[in-house]
Amino acid sequence: MTEPSTGERVRQGCERAIAALRELVPQRFRRDRPVVPVLRLTGVIGFSTPLRPGLSMGGVARALDRLFAVRNAAAVALIINSPGGSPAQSHLIFRRIRDLAQENRRKVIAFVEDAAASGGYMIACAADEIIADPNSIVGSIGVVGGSFGFDKLIAKIGIERRLYTSGEHKAMLDPFLPEDPDDVERLKTLQREIHDDFIALVKSRRGAKLSGPEDSVFSGEYWTGRRALGFGLVDALGDLRSTLRERFGDKVYTPLITAERGLFGRRAVGLSGGAFMPAGLQTGLPIGLAEDMISALEARALWARYGL
Repeated sequence: MTEPSTGERVRQGCERAIAALRELVPQRFRRDRPVVPVLRLTGVIGFSTPLRPGLSMGGVARALDRLFAVRNAAAVALIINSPGGSPAQSHLIFRRIRDLAQENRRKVIAFVEDAAASGGYMIACAADEIIADPNSIVGSIGVVGGSFGFDKLIAKIGIERRLYTSGEHKAMLDPFLPEDPDDVERLKTLQREIHDDFIALVKSRRGAKLSGPEDSVFSGEYWTGRRALGFGLVDALGDLRSTLRERFGDKVYTPLITAERGLFGRRAVGLSGGAFMPAGLQTGLPIGLAEDMISALEARALWARYGL
């Protein structure tokens, strides 16, 4: 067998050295394998306390910037697990994702876990493709609001309601006053406007993919991922790991983009007004804990609406 020439031995040695050095380069900087960064968007939208951060534009803006800033990304992935919440915060997050996708020319793939319902589905619509688990909860394209009526209770126990306002409708829907049909109609008008905007957004993003009857799809109903696929609300059934490995190969690198942490290890979120509580509302509990308990109950009720 002929011995390799000196030049060939040098070339082979250089190739081995380069291969060894390549293994030392952090995976996010390597170009020999595809990269799809992942951001998890989880929780009720707009409900935040110092101890229980929810999803808000202020809380996710920098993480979204970092997601789309990953160099040479083949695509970006969003893991969505939200029962909804604030329509304004949902739309702000949706808009930011679309703006960043267009600026960076990135395809966005959303993966639904337990739920992408209501505002959670609005955020999912920012993706170019939505993939759900067969048992995910998807849809709930509607608007809901609610309150309690305590006027009969306080009258029964002898409490007099004293309320001072400037502005004819400033105390609209006050739970300690009898319900006014005109106030209810004003609220429903606002809800219809928001619902119409939601419907237009879904149609603009899903387009011809929508195949279900409009009076069902936009009624506020929700379905499993399997049923949602039949209505065109999602594009496929699957999970993040299997889907990305199938599309980009077994060596696809999926770095998880996490929220930045503050001095004491808490994840950075939007500003919260938890430092003040009027004397008449003090409960004896630490303010942060009282807010967190209320937020937890509100969030639990919203998840429970979907049986989760």
